[in-house]
Amino acid sequence: MALPKIQDVRDLDNQALDQAIADTRRKLFDLRFQQATRQLQTGLHQFKHERHRLAQLMTVLRERQLAEEASTMAKSDAPPAAAAASSAVSAAEEE
Repeated sequence: MALPKIQDVRDLDNQALDQAIADTRRKLFDLRFQQATRQLQTGLHQFKHERHRLAQLMTVLRERQLAEEASTMAKSDAPPAAAAASSAVSAAEEE
C-alpha cells in the first residue's frame, strides 16, 4: 500500500480537514491499544501510514493558518512584526 498523497489532503475543506485529523488520531490510538493488548493482527506498517497521514494533515492545517495570518496582516494597518521588534530594540538601547 502506497503512502497517501498530500494533494488529496489539500483538496479537503477546513471542516473535513479537522474531521480527518480527529479520525487519524483515533486510528493511531486504536492501533497503539491493539498493540499493547497484543490484539494487533495486521502489520506494523499501519503505524507508519497513519503517522504520515497525520503529518500531512497537520502540515496543510498550519499552511492554511499561516496564509490566513498573512492575509489579515496585509489588510491591517499594523506594522509588521520585524519593524515592531526593531523599535523595541532601539527603545531598549535608549535606556
